[in-house]
Amino acid sequence: MSVYKKLFGQTLIYGIATVVPKMIGFIMAPYHIDWLPKDAYADYTLIFSWMMFFNVILSFGMETAFFRFYNKKENKNEVINNTILFLMAVCAIFLGGIYLFKESIDLYFEIPPIVVSYLIWILVLDTLVVIPFAILRAQQRPIKYSFIKITNVVVNAGLTVILLYLIPKFLLQNPTDKIAAYYNFGFQVGYLFLANLIASGITLLLLSNHYLKLKLKFNKSLWKEMIMYSFPVMIGGLAFVINETFDKVFLKELLPESFVDLGLASYGAIYKIGVFMILFRTAYSMGIEPFFFSYAKNDDAPIKYATVTKYFVIFGSLAMLTIVVFSDLIKVFYIPQKDYWFAMEIVPYIILANLMLGIYTNLSVWYKIQDKTKIGAYISIVGAIVTVVLNFILIPIIGLLGAAITTLLAYATMMLISYVLGQKSYPIPYDKKIIGLYLGTSIVFAFTYFYNFRENYFIGITFLLIFVGMIYYNERVMIQRILKSVLKK
Repeated sequence: MSVYKKLFGQTLIYGIATVVPKMIGFIMAPYHIDWLPKDAYADYTLIFSWMMFFNVILSFGMETAFFRFYNKKENKNEVINNTILFLMAVCAIFLGGIYLFKESIDLYFEIPPIVVSYLIWILVLDTLVVIPFAILRAQQRPIKYSFIKITNVVVNAGLTVILLYLIPKFLLQNPTDKIAAYYNFGFQVGYLFLANLIASGITLLLLSNHYLKLKLKFNKSLWKEMIMYSFPVMIGGLAFVINETFDKVFLKELLPESFVDLGLASYGAIYKIGVFMILFRTAYSMGIEPFFFSYAKNDDAPIKYATVTKYFVIFGSLAMLTIVVFSDLIKVFYIPQKDYWFAMEIVPYIILANLMLGIYTNLSVWYKIQDKTKIGAYISIVGAIVTVVLNFILIPIIGLLGAAITTLLAYATMMLISYVLGQKSYPIPYDKKIIGLYLGTSIVFAFTYFYNFRENYFIGITFLLIFVGMIYYNERVMIQRILKSVLKK
């Protein structure tokens, strides 16, 4: 039980580090939607998708490799040193090469060149803090991790409010003030990313002690081992980004030209309703990845992995059903532009897709602890192929819903492949019947409610109560043990 208590405690703190920034982002999103014109919000959605793609390239899978080798090697400082020096070199090469193509990038996004420069430096700064953050997680320092993460988002949100709301409001009342000479009312997207850039710079400053202790000593042998491990992770990460964000890119290319801005902006806005499922999945992943590696040497590791996965499915299924039931209340407060509400049809698919991705994270343990990360890359590539093919087929036929269905099918495919291959290579005794019961029941309840009884909260809450009752009836012994363990002084 101490293992679950420790995992729960770390996940809770990492959850705070994830939830608070995401909640601030969640609170800010309606203002972004309200303050930005549709074409600007569409640009913001598209740019964010591409930034995730380059984030994966620059980090080169080194975060996962770091955890693996930090737990595997005795000389942990050497692992830290090697990883940070390598990512510094990657960033230097990126900066040298990206400006060769900057004019083409400016033309693609149709945004001011200075904004592209903001994006480039945000990518570099965010890459340079990947390993310092991983060190805090590996050394089990979640409080400092949480503080810095929250500081980043508070600074970002505060500057966004100043640049997009307070200054414009002030200038509308005082149009002759000297600030008016420096403020551009048509530069909203630029100000969003300027705020991001400053916040990223402050984050690196707060983690700079890891660079001050850095030694210019590079172990080539260790580097080769880490590259062999991380490269497939990076390839898999690129495929993952295609699954996660390129639905927006495909929408830009495949929707009718007259509908692109509204369609892309609406899809990006409604997609954010799934933030609560993303919060749950992300917080869980932050706590579980170090646990997977640190516990791998124990004889009962497969049993522990199976139990953790079961409870992820239980609470993830409950989260999905809750979000779907109350999604129309969320939209009232969260999406101020009623013009975007027609895209609500994507909600159940997007939320279920994120749950499938969380389950896949659990199922991926077998190839990570066996140093078979190339298998993960192959699985993600299959998912990316599903994403590309189905987006091209479905978006022209059913529009935004086609992109949402494609995301779900891509993650479901990856989940199933990982399960089948994993059981052959590293058998884990998953309780398939109980997992299938919870997952199946929540899916039936969620889709039945949303497409047949939407906004009938009597039925929706009844479904929730039945589901909660089923969880408690089946899991009451373990739930009581966990609560007693967590609350025990």
